[in-house]
Amino acid sequence: MKIVTETKHFVEQAGRPKCPVDPFFIVPDKCKCVDYQTLKLQESPDAVPNGEMPRHMQLFVDRYLVERVVPGNRITVMGIYSIKKVSQGKAKKGTHEKTSVGIRRPYLRVVGIQVETEGHSRVSVGEALSPEEEEAMQQLARQPDIYNIFSNSIAPSIFGSTDIKRAIACLLFGGSRKRLPDGLTRRGDINLLLLGDPGTAKSQLLKFVEKVAPIGVYTSGKGSSAAGLTASVVRDPATRGYIMEGGAMVLADGGVVCIDEFDKMREDDRVAIHEAMEQQTISIAKAGITTTLNSRCSVLAAANSVFGRWDETKGGENITFMPTILSRFDMIFIVKDHHDVTKDERMAKHVMKVHLNAQQPDDDSEGELPLAIMKKYIAYCKRKCGPRLSEEAASKLKNRYVMMRNGARQHEHETQRKTTIPITVRQLEAIIRISESLAKMSLSPFATEVHVDEALRLFQVSTLEAAMSGSLSGAEGFTPENDQEIVRKIEKQLKNRFPIGSQVSEQRIVQDFVKQVSVLVVYCCNVDW
Repeated sequence: MKIVTETKHFVEQAGRPKCPVDPFFIVPDKCKCVDYQTLKLQESPDAVPNGEMPRHMQLFVDRYLVERVVPGNRITVMGIYSIKKVSQGKAKKGTHEKTSVGIRRPYLRVVGIQVETEGHSRVSVGEALSPEEEEAMQQLARQPDIYNIFSNSIAPSIFGSTDIKRAIACLLFGGSRKRLPDGLTRRGDINLLLLGDPGTAKSQLLKFVEKVAPIGVYTSGKGSSAAGLTASVVRDPATRGYIMEGGAMVLADGGVVCIDEFDKMREDDRVAIHEAMEQQTISIAKAGITTTLNSRCSVLAAANSVFGRWDETKGGENITFMPTILSRFDMIFIVKDHHDVTKDERMAKHVMKVHLNAQQPDDDSEGELPLAIMKKYIAYCKRKCGPRLSEEAASKLKNRYVMMRNGARQHEHETQRKTTIPITVRQLEAIIRISESLAKMSLSPFATEVHVDEALRLFQVSTLEAAMSGSLSGAEGFTPENDQEIVRKIEKQLKNRFPIGSQVSEQRIVQDFVKQVSVLVVYCCNVDW
């Protein structure tokens, strides 16, 4: 900006005004525009005293400091502490005085910003690795058991949940995003739903994923609205015009958004994220603003059953979600709290060890891999590798999908009702994404049959077991035909023998079936004699 001074000379004479305090004026034609940005700095939640709200301050940055940080970064700022005059407000009714006379608001004129690499930060996504670090990443990818190493490093303080941790590892890496010749795109991010009993460390897993993901946003279902998750249009207090603010799924673009208490959300708010979960875009048409925002992020959600705990006798009644939202999740895990003496002893021993060693962390307290290495390795694999399915793996996956669809169709025909969790083409694409994520974990250019087998196994222990809850939907592709027939006959006898809603002891049911079988055997022996 070029500023010149007036060359006029005022002579002090009676009746003439004195020379102004600031004799400079702006020449617009000779000005040079620079980038300018306003930020809001908030106190770190860890440093907030008990019972107080986090304090915040306005920051002004320009030139090369613009767009150096994004919402969620933890930064150290150096600047000049200044004050500015608050804009004049409207006068109150019946008075002539302004409400903001003599009030000044502090701000910080920033001259330097340092972004912290630890914690919740986006810096790892675009951070350039040194040759030594890149060689270390290549050596890590060449390890034959990198899949188990990485999955065991996820939340090592949480006992068990091996398959869930493996599914979370696939979610962190994701599949390959594809752009079709007609201009459409197919998402590569994996969505995961944890559904089940309380006290099974679902929220702890979500917190760890927010911590380890290069870009992570955590939110709770009860405190989240549709505008808070997607985007909102608000009025700018300075210009009085409408501006658009991105929500959690926009801020998590390229990363993971963790939604806890997913079942506590209102139905209208859940419907609002349908487009963001499948098309990975958010369309806005409000207050004269019509635009589309990107939300290329994975969704990790946790929810409880309708009855608080998972009720085996209710089957599909435990799930209240609509099939439209369930079909958008690639894997759905039913997390149950089973009562097993051996497992309970091992879990209690593990919990005691965690609490006793909380103040003295061991060398392997973070698992097989340190947290910083995990974050860098995820960002490196997502930036360097985009695997595709091989022809042999695609043929095998096609045949297995047809078997799953036939099994689901036969069960719906026999029971005369639709399944709660449908098996559709989205589930086929889900298995493809899981296979690609397993290949990306080892920096492989193609997903082979080994990756497809593991993807099918994860899909079986997650979505298929959830679909089989209270029924046999979709099990025909993985269960022998003789076992299927026996289970169907037993289920039919139970439905005919006992009315719906009745409470019968397991011992009585077993005795009735044994008595029926013994009578049948005696009858057959008499006929043969």
